[in-house]
Amino acid sequence: MAILNVEHIRKSFGDTEVLKDISFSLEQGQVVSIIGSSGSGKTTLLRCINLLERPTAGRVSVKGDVIFDAQDPATQRERDLRKKRLHFGFVFQSFNLFPQYTAKGNVMLARQLLAKEQPDYKARRKEILQEIEAQAETLLTQIGLGDRMDNYPHQLSGGQQQRVAIARALALQPDILCFDEPTSALDPELTGEVLRVMRELAEQKTTMIIVTHEMAFARDVANHVIFMDEGMICEEGTPDQVFHHPKQERTKQFLSRYTQG
Repeated sequence: MAILNVEHIRKSFGDTEVLKDISFSLEQGQVVSIIGSSGSGKTTLLRCINLLERPTAGRVSVKGDVIFDAQDPATQRERDLRKKRLHFGFVFQSFNLFPQYTAKGNVMLARQLLAKEQPDYKARRKEILQEIEAQAETLLTQIGLGDRMDNYPHQLSGGQQQRVAIARALALQPDILCFDEPTSALDPELTGEVLRVMRELAEQKTTMIIVTHEMAFARDVANHVIFMDEGMICEEGTPDQVFHHPKQERTKQFLSRYTQG
């Protein structure tokens, strides 16, 4: 069974239809790269999948459970959305770190807030916080920031901040890790360190959806590639199929621009 099913998703902003009947599935441990020109709907699709945006039509299921159905108001209750979003870790284009917290504090924050809702929090507060801190330290060490845990965001490079953002997304142990152009705000010399962490996550069979303009990364790391244009999936398949044997003329034109660049 697929860990994620996206069925006939549409999204409109006013009279503008941004997503047009999008369907695909994601298997456990699979890495899907979504590529396409700016404005093709890639980011909107990602935000609809994890319900940061509500689809106008369609259905999203995780592990066989419907978490959103545009025709079923019971799946759209505001009070349930936060819990549903916990299925997803989200790494944004901009790092979105809280400047008043250290790297470790940023990674710990979401789990600390959720822990306060546990029935046994008051009785086990010290133990729970120690567990959360230990996990944050482990994650930061794994991404190569073990010596930067107590630094604040302004004391970190852009690449380091984005790696903290990845650790923060991993802290809640999501079913699916989503990346929205994670290197677009970085200088070229810092891009490699973030892609290296993502490559290691792929090797560890972390389930990921990656919106990216890094064509070489999408080709070499993904199991499945989706090419979007004008709010539609124009072509999808293995990296070899999409990058080396594209069937659609629009795919060929898009890829040729990157080859020429």
